[in-house]
Amino acid sequence: MTQQTPLAAEHEALGASFTDFGGWQMPLKYSSELAEHRAVREAAGLFDISHMGEIWIEGPEAAAFLNYALVGNLAAVKVGKAKYTMIANARGGIIDDLIVYRREEDTYLVVSNASNAPTVAADLSERSANFDVAVRDASAETAMIALQGPVAEAVLLSETPEAEAETVTSMGYYAADEVTVAGIRVLLARTGYTGEDGFELYVGSDDAVALWRALLAAGAESGVIPAGLAARDSLRLEAGMPLYGHELTLETTPYAAGLGPVVSLKKEDDFVGRAALEEAKAAGSPRKLVGLKGLGRRAGREGYEVTVDGEVVGAVTSGQPSPTLGYPIALAYVDVAHAEPGTAVDVDVRGKPQPFEVVALPFYRRQK
Repeated sequence: MTQQTPLAAEHEALGASFTDFGGWQMPLKYSSELAEHRAVREAAGLFDISHMGEIWIEGPEAAAFLNYALVGNLAAVKVGKAKYTMIANARGGIIDDLIVYRREEDTYLVVSNASNAPTVAADLSERSANFDVAVRDASAETAMIALQGPVAEAVLLSETPEAEAETVTSMGYYAADEVTVAGIRVLLARTGYTGEDGFELYVGSDDAVALWRALLAAGAESGVIPAGLAARDSLRLEAGMPLYGHELTLETTPYAAGLGPVVSLKKEDDFVGRAALEEAKAAGSPRKLVGLKGLGRRAGREGYEVTVDGEVVGAVTSGQPSPTLGYPIALAYVDVAHAEPGTAVDVDVRGKPQPFEVVALPFYRRQK
């Protein structure tokens, strides 16, 4: 059965078209996905991301437990900071990519992708058997709203008490703290998935509608508009960010995805997947995730073959025309022999090879 977020009625009232995403009915776009994309690059967009999972880890062995359950060194994360990490299986395959916030010395918040949330919660519970921790899945009672774009901080400050303004302005990237926004207590994080400065707000489901309406109203004069999954996907692709189910899967290791630094083989703790990941790193991956820049007008799409002189050397995992850059872009796994930036390749677009070039990621980097 398709699930709805606490903001479903708001999306309908705003005229959204919907799509199924990870078992959730989510807004695809409200008007034009191109307009929503540009709003995020030039002003800000408001996203409902309440479909994602939130799992709290609490207890005296929380840090040691997460170092066993996840591939990163979560014990090294300072209170108030966050870390991008992954949960792997014993074969080193990626179960999900995660953001983990350390809220207190013995309290962490693990945020997972929507479709993987039940699996991640179940795996964390199972892996916690020998640790003095409590694993609590709060996904059903938590909403998430993302405000992303150059004016995000100004809009947020307009709804934040003056006494708490410095908490917002001094917040660094991948940090989080509690603040009051529109009279509602939220966990505010300076994280995102668009390549822009911005925030993600965690709030109780009962307060989601009031917070959503307040942020839309506060940002209206600055050009803030609601943005759907279509814009979120084109934005994250320009920023070179992987999406689970496309670039990341159970059959993929972090090393093939170019995310080897996420794995902490230096930490003393044993962790699930360690032996397999050590072997994978030593062996090297035969294929590598790369960025592709289209030299023509036609875009490559997921599953399209990447070729060199007619020989298949890889496959596209995500691709579309870039609204910001004005040419097609794609992420693809290709044989390492063809993975160096500057390498000329073709993408088979419905039987017709189209010229592309391997380029360094990200495709788009915001000006600071």
